[in-house]
Amino acid sequence: MSDSLADSPYEVLDDRFRTGRCANGDARLEKLYENCRWAEGPVYLPAWRQLIWSDIPNDRMLRWDEPTGTVGVFRSPAGHSNGNTLDGRSRLISCEQGNRRVTRTEHDGTLTVLADRFDGKRLNSPNDAVVHSDGTLWFSDPDFGITSDYEGHRAESEIGACHVYRIDPSTGAVTLAADGFSGPNGLVLSPDEEQLYVSDTRAGQIRVFDVRADRSLSEGRVFAETTDGQSRFDNIRFDDEGRLWAAAMTGGVHCYAPDGTLIGRLRVPEAVSNIAFGGPKNNRLFITATTTLYSLVMSVTGAPRIRGPR
Repeated sequence: MSDSLADSPYEVLDDRFRTGRCANGDARLEKLYENCRWAEGPVYLPAWRQLIWSDIPNDRMLRWDEPTGTVGVFRSPAGHSNGNTLDGRSRLISCEQGNRRVTRTEHDGTLTVLADRFDGKRLNSPNDAVVHSDGTLWFSDPDFGITSDYEGHRAESEIGACHVYRIDPSTGAVTLAADGFSGPNGLVLSPDEEQLYVSDTRAGQIRVFDVRADRSLSEGRVFAETTDGQSRFDNIRFDDEGRLWAAAMTGGVHCYAPDGTLIGRLRVPEAVSNIAFGGPKNNRLFITATTTLYSLVMSVTGAPRIRGPR
């Protein structure tokens, strides 16, 4: 079943998309900014009512101010940053593809390097990160930033594979968390923090891993796969009712029920790279799509966005 609501961004594929109020809210996408080369990594800062995101090839991070609608440069150069998130103290965590590291921006603006090597070898190009309420941090490390000079710096992989890693909050040690990926990309914890979801862009899959008490991961299983031959998963986010929303490039934004069923889509005129919930009520979906930052105020509320020791 497919029910495209006329002239709206919502496409209903399962009645749960309608009954769950997923197709309510703004009737059109709002364009907030459109001068990027390739936009990714949106993260909303509640205290400042601002959104920060990455313009990777232009090697800059941009900042959109919600009260005024103005956009300015947050950081340039920015290490060809990609994914961004917040820790429990609302400090900015950034994955810098060009510098091949994960950093934290302290409240005074200084940078702390959290990870740049594994087993003595340089990381490939960290892509996305997520923080557990106990401070444990996982990040993905595909080779997207070293395959050319477009989104980083062309180089050979020292590790020779693309993995997901864990940073211990007490020791700062970087350990291998999960392997077997073609191109690990977006990360998100389930709202109860008992599972870690990882998108594998090249495999066209979203995999899910159980998080054990020691923060190691289970072997994992496939939660969802692309089937249309066009969509490719990038980053992923949960709403507060357990639905998983996935940036799916030319497939727009996909919405999955907790059982893994694709129940609806948001249609976007450009290839969607990343999404993030924000706004004062956490019900404004920000969408980075190729050159543009869009938003859609919805009846759906995002899962809590700040985790970690405070």
